[in-house]
Amino acid sequence: MSGDLILVLNCGSSSIKFALFDARSEALARQPLWNGKVQGIGGPTPDFGETGVAVRRVELDAEHPYTAALQLIREQVAQRLQGRRIVAVAHRVVHGGKRYFAPTRVTADLIDDLRSYIPLAPLHQPFPLEAMGILLAQHPDLPQVACFDTAFHYDLPLVEQVLPLPYSVWKQGLRRYGFHGLSYEYMTHALPERYGDLAQGRVIVAHLGSGASLCAIQGLQSVATTMGFSALDGLMMGTRTGALDPGAVLYLMEIDKLSLQEVGHMLYHQSGLLGVSGLSSEPRVIVQHENDPGETGLRAQLSLALYVRRIVREIGALAAVLGGLDLLVFTAGVGEHNAFVRERVCHDLTFLGVELDNDANASNATLISTPDSRVRVAVEPTNEEWVVAQHALQLLE
Repeated sequence: MSGDLILVLNCGSSSIKFALFDARSEALARQPLWNGKVQGIGGPTPDFGETGVAVRRVELDAEHPYTAALQLIREQVAQRLQGRRIVAVAHRVVHGGKRYFAPTRVTADLIDDLRSYIPLAPLHQPFPLEAMGILLAQHPDLPQVACFDTAFHYDLPLVEQVLPLPYSVWKQGLRRYGFHGLSYEYMTHALPERYGDLAQGRVIVAHLGSGASLCAIQGLQSVATTMGFSALDGLMMGTRTGALDPGAVLYLMEIDKLSLQEVGHMLYHQSGLLGVSGLSSEPRVIVQHENDPGETGLRAQLSLALYVRRIVREIGALAAVLGGLDLLVFTAGVGEHNAFVRERVCHDLTFLGVELDNDANASNATLISTPDSRVRVAVEPTNEEWVVAQHALQLLE
């Protein structure tokens, strides 16, 4: 594929991240040739940021901002081709349902099929499908590849897949899927390179971002994870509840007379750190208000305490499933850059033998545990875009 390039798109509701990879070498380089994002799509002040260049304001068509954002990215890509060609556009898709667990060529039928999973991931699923449809209409001969966040967990042990509902529900195809699989898949490449045989042992990866989950990995395979049927399950998140007593949902609908749409909006958009703190969905913002007077400070403290408690509780549960813990890895936006979150989590994991090196943690070092710690604690940047590009390249070969 001499001179060929792969464009990776990670499409959200108000942003599109992009990365351009050189497919010429035998081993696809981990770092893209160029990457960045368009953000604020649909808002009053959209902007464009790219590698090594200051973010700048852009104007997008108010009636079709998503189409305009994709066009902007294509125009910027065209300026960097220098005689080379895009051989594929690869997309991160959050939900592949029960049918899609391997990278798949994009067709109109695939897009229609994947729309049926929008209710399971409404914050994420619609937007790569919109991008696929636009590109399919405008460039029908350009290969597109869909890569699924659920795929890494497809072979979870049966006991981790089945929901405790009537067995007929299982036969209908409802199961625990798991998410953030592209991030966890990257760890199965990066961790053995850095930690050797330790990565083959009992590992828990904490993918902490605006969405958050944990994955127990053994023998480089997913054996348990905190997200289940939908991206609402498991850990408390930026605006999502995480695991919740279903009776609370029934109460809101029966007693408070909230509609299905109102409950859904609450669970996905008004809960989590934002809902409890009343301040922000970002831990780094909330922590600045912990010493504020009155209710503001109390809610800031409570939201972060609850956030950490849920992480600690689920790490304990996954360690029990694994029969112990050898390596704990923090990744994604919060996991990689919020030392105070890592410190509070590790403080409550001393019963597992975790000992944190405070100086290493404060500097976001790769290894943040002390030499005496029975559990190694690491910070490892994720690289979902590279995994997506790698899958696209393999599918095209």
